[in-house]
Amino acid sequence: MLTGRESLIRLIGKRRRYLPNRHSILSTPISESQSFLTVSDERNGGEGSSCSNAVASDWVTCPVCHNNIRGDDRTINSHLDNCLARGTKRKLSQRTLLDLNFSREFNKSEHTEGIIVQTSHENDVCGTRNNSGDSVAEESTSLECKMHTIRDYILNTPASSSEENPVLNGKLNYIASSPSISPQISRPQSAESVDDIYGYNLMTSIVARRFCDKVELNPGEAISLMRDPSNAKDPNAIKVLVEDPESTKTVGFLPRDLAQYLSPLMDKFGLCFEGSITYVPDRALAAIPVQIVCCKKILVGEKECEDNQLFNSLWKHVLNVVEIEKTCPNNIKYQHNFVLMLQEVLRTNPHLITADEKTFLESFLSLSDDGQRLFVRLYTRKGPWFRLVNISYNEILDCRLAAKELSVAGYVCLIESKDDIHKDDLEEVLNMLAVGDLREIISTMNKNSKHGGSRKQDLIALLTSTCEDKLCAIFEKTGVCIRISPKAESLVWRVERLFFLNGELDLSTFLLVDMGIIKYPTYNCIISDQIFSSRDDLLSYEEAIEVAQIMDQALEENNRDLILRCIDLSDSRIQASTVRIHESSLVPFFSRFSSSWVYSKVVLLGVSFLEQENRYIEAIRLLKRLLLNFTSDKRRGYWTLRLSIDLEHLGRPNESLTIAEKGLLDPWVRAGTRISLQRRVLRLGKPPRRWKTPSFSESVQRKITEVHVQGRPLNCVTGTKSRFYGEDGEQCGVEQLALQYYAGEGGGWQGIHAESGVWLTIFGLLMWDIIFTDMPNVFRNLYQVLASCMYYFLYKTAPLDMDTDSFYESRKSLIESLLEKVQNGMAEEILITSWESHFGTACRGVKWDNHSLSDLRAIVTCIGGPCLASICRHLAQDYRSWSNGMPDLLLWRFHGDYNGEAKLVEVKGPRDRLSEQQRAWLLFLMDAGFNAEICKVRPLL
Repeated sequence: MLTGRESLIRLIGKRRRYLPNRHSILSTPISESQSFLTVSDERNGGEGSSCSNAVASDWVTCPVCHNNIRGDDRTINSHLDNCLARGTKRKLSQRTLLDLNFSREFNKSEHTEGIIVQTSHENDVCGTRNNSGDSVAEESTSLECKMHTIRDYILNTPASSSEENPVLNGKLNYIASSPSISPQISRPQSAESVDDIYGYNLMTSIVARRFCDKVELNPGEAISLMRDPSNAKDPNAIKVLVEDPESTKTVGFLPRDLAQYLSPLMDKFGLCFEGSITYVPDRALAAIPVQIVCCKKILVGEKECEDNQLFNSLWKHVLNVVEIEKTCPNNIKYQHNFVLMLQEVLRTNPHLITADEKTFLESFLSLSDDGQRLFVRLYTRKGPWFRLVNISYNEILDCRLAAKELSVAGYVCLIESKDDIHKDDLEEVLNMLAVGDLREIISTMNKNSKHGGSRKQDLIALLTSTCEDKLCAIFEKTGVCIRISPKAESLVWRVERLFFLNGELDLSTFLLVDMGIIKYPTYNCIISDQIFSSRDDLLSYEEAIEVAQIMDQALEENNRDLILRCIDLSDSRIQASTVRIHESSLVPFFSRFSSSWVYSKVVLLGVSFLEQENRYIEAIRLLKRLLLNFTSDKRRGYWTLRLSIDLEHLGRPNESLTIAEKGLLDPWVRAGTRISLQRRVLRLGKPPRRWKTPSFSESVQRKITEVHVQGRPLNCVTGTKSRFYGEDGEQCGVEQLALQYYAGEGGGWQGIHAESGVWLTIFGLLMWDIIFTDMPNVFRNLYQVLASCMYYFLYKTAPLDMDTDSFYESRKSLIESLLEKVQNGMAEEILITSWESHFGTACRGVKWDNHSLSDLRAIVTCIGGPCLASICRHLAQDYRSWSNGMPDLLLWRFHGDYNGEAKLVEVKGPRDRLSEQQRAWLLFLMDAGFNAEICKVRPLL
């Protein structure tokens, strides 16, 4: 993958179906004075120059992906390698993710803590996400893995130990405050004593059936409840039992959020519950609705609990949970969450939305429940077109009526007759049909099906070129079709972007919170400045995102002309906005939400593309423009390094050396790139080019201690990860082999292979209160995730300025005060307090499941206060530059009860080489007083 491609994909997020500015973007003229392509190609030579003169006859069709590519051998071989490595996307027959997420098979996990927000209501909500393909029945293999991840996570999520639940304190029901949106939840009936609840019916359900006895159940069958305090997943668990002729069987459990309050009533007040099954769903493992009633009371121990205040509080909570579940069942919460997001954006960003757009978006609130639910369902699916006959959701009473309502409101487009099939939509409409349906349509046209080939795309191509008079046959196969309208898609995309502030979050974030997969920390949103000061800034940013998406699609399709067009356009837009880049009054860490920042990522990806094409002159010109226009950017180090390397490629070592030397004077050139430039200066700056030895020569060329370990190799293939037989005879990687060496003859060390992970976890735990301290503008909403640290199901909350110098500068007094305590030996105490107070809560860098508290305590004890403080200060001052590249192994051993030592080891296999970032870390650690070394693993001779 080209450098910068992955970062651009994260920036784009979910690809938009419609790009409203695509035509103007591709047709906007670029003056020759601004175009980087005006530079002469005469010095490029080789393939780089010849490719610019390629003509149509030089292009061929790839036999794998059927895209057009240039016909030279190098391009064909490279493209085929990529295609074959990518493989074929296999699809599976299963429910959509949306259906699975809200299936009653899933037991609701505990709710997250309420987030204190000064600019909006306090809420915790749940939602949905769907990555489905064109059909409800088709999903990709990656989606199945995600669903298993959800399932596994839920089954291993411990129950909340907190007695306060935000749902029960009114924080969840934000939507319920608007009568036009959601019915009001009535106040639950209270109980002054145990006697008041006898005979009170509670409607709930049996969940987690897949982990219990398989018993055939019938409506009206009697059930009883039993506490299960030894349950490893939930100490509040309540089992549901049925009487079998042979024995008592466990058929499932009560939902966790209900059991959290019902279990103390059973334990402390001796209540017993019985009930019956309301009905049995068709799905084998679906949740089963039941009705339970308090039937009797037994004594608990020697003395009966008489705390009526506690009893009344628990009973109110039980009724609240039951009432909320009744009013807002799982399968419609996505509707409420969508409305929440819509209302919040309309409230907080009125200056960015026109009166017409506001009227259109507010009209959504007046739609029927069916209309709202159908729109959200369709929006979260891939599409764009769907056959109405295939759309069926349990919570939508009449999909056809809802589709009509949405069409009238302008939220969807319908094909209700052959006359509604537009030529531009024909290919997408045909793509909904199966191959057999396409062949039947072709046969009605008296065409020999063999002319259409066997591939679906060949059949569609034949139909689109010859079927204008056969639209009736096509409509007979498709029936009524529906899609999200371009206007609705564009505005809702904008709403999501403004709410989540990046492209990787969507409605699924709400769902993950509700399921307990994400627990957000408590923090204050203090908003004093707007990210987008005007509508023009927002529109410019959106257009830049469109250019980025076009660039990504062009790379995927290997459309070289379009790639160059996107690079040229992005470069020209940066030139046009130079004044704004230098004179912007934005908060510094808001720069990532500017169009210029997005264009710079497109240009950087373009540099990688041009370097791959050996077009170094154009790459050099783009890099120089980036360095000229972005004077305060941490990417300057990488840009300077690439500029120096490309100049050397062109046989201009003197200029390459000069650029490297100037780069070392740049305060924004840091970490690994600084080491790289220093080493380049030493290599290129030998006499007669330079006679004076640089002052950093001795520091950079310091000898790092090396240890050599031998092992029996399992593979010796270049390009693959080295594998060895460990001391126990099992297969392992070089890191595990090194751990075995250090545990034995290497000194009796304990250790882990964690690279940066353990350090970032320690940093996050020690700095927790500082990370989430009250600072203006760093937290914007309830579900803030820093885009640069996004991974599916590993959402990590962080302030917006964490990757900038502003993080340390604005909190310097707090950070230095904490580091003084760390240096004085209080790190373990701070670590324990933070772990116990925040366990399981999302924070950038903290990986709760990867490290135990006992290991972390041992590590901070053995490292010692001064060394630990120096690392934390380093990360606080420049988290982005130093949050990767740390040594592979962290080793420690004790000398007595409270004294120990630590060692950091970078492990390298037979074909590995130390990166400059790794070298930078090792040199820093040596300066900070750490015992650091390199372990080189070699095969036995």
